[in-house]
Amino acid sequence: MRIKTVQAWWVRIPIEAARQHRSDFGQVTTFDAAILRIETNDGLVGWGEGKNAAGSTGSYGALVHMLNHEVGPQLIGCDPADIGVIWEMLYNGVRHDSAAQNGHAMPQLARRGISVAAISAVDIALWDILGKSLGVPVWRLLGGRKLDRMPAYASGGWASTEAIGDQLKSYIAKGGFKALKMRIGAMDGAPHHSAARVRAARQALGPEVHLMVDAHGTYTVAEAKRFIHLAGDLDLAWFEEPVIADDKPGMAEVRASGSIPIATGESEATRYAFRDLATLKAADIFQPDPAFCGGISEAMKIGTIASAFNLRFAPHLWAGAPCFFAGLHVCAASPASFTVEYSLGANPMIHDLIEETVEAKDGMIAIPEKPGLGFTLSERFLEAHALRG
Repeated sequence: MRIKTVQAWWVRIPIEAARQHRSDFGQVTTFDAAILRIETNDGLVGWGEGKNAAGSTGSYGALVHMLNHEVGPQLIGCDPADIGVIWEMLYNGVRHDSAAQNGHAMPQLARRGISVAAISAVDIALWDILGKSLGVPVWRLLGGRKLDRMPAYASGGWASTEAIGDQLKSYIAKGGFKALKMRIGAMDGAPHHSAARVRAARQALGPEVHLMVDAHGTYTVAEAKRFIHLAGDLDLAWFEEPVIADDKPGMAEVRASGSIPIATGESEATRYAFRDLATLKAADIFQPDPAFCGGISEAMKIGTIASAFNLRFAPHLWAGAPCFFAGLHVCAASPASFTVEYSLGANPMIHDLIEETVEAKDGMIAIPEKPGLGFTLSERFLEAHALRG
């Protein structure tokens, strides 16, 4: 079995006006991602996804060009089952032979951003092919699944102080969720405005529902510490991305300032960044995005770091179908995982791009049973929304 073709598209799917929301990204009018198709010489197809932007916004021209014109040609003729070898080849670049012989990484440049996003897309697609070739779901190849259904939390929460309680309670009605996440930070202005919205949410939900907040890295260290002071009595399950990912010492300072667990990682790439988070004691919960951190392979390594440091693991899965399903398999196989992110914003990149129905029931998400990642991508829908790069 050899890789025959590699094709990536910038897929941009409009979101109907009635379902759009406004966040610190501005008004979210489309859902965008780089979707990758790898086909073998015996007709197996694997699907991957790469991301160079948080959430569902962003420009994907450069990433798609890289996949089609730089990464893709290197893959033609490779054995798709050599997933780890291919990962290291793409990571180390022109020095991959030396790195393999010497037993340590030798990238010609520090690997972050769209280069690792491209590796992520390839890695996810290769795991999909391997599972399909063997007739087993990917979680089986990762060591098995610990649960056939994982607890999920509803991710959304942009409404005003007056409306946030009703918005979050509507999430419970939609999927029986027992945990909910709302957005705070720059979209609110000063920390006391965010704290007021969170207090209103807690009052509406009562004490039994787990409540998390996500600042998208938009606070300064001082503002994040101020928010913790203002919201310290609201029993928050975690405070996500309080400050920018580039400020790991600042993240550690925020964590040390209070008792609210700190979650972060959607903007981090590779095991090396998460090693630093662990050793700096900057986070309690790791949230790598499989479409950005280095794919399924790297997400599993990051989960191992979390387990070794007695931290928890909850991948960032506000994404398209390949990334979301990759996250399900990783969560099923990772000892440190405990919850799955389930978008309650408009997400046509999951619900319309594939033939299967994805839904939460009683606050739980089923782990796929089908071979590979476990979904059937609608190539007709993809072609209708694809921009070639």
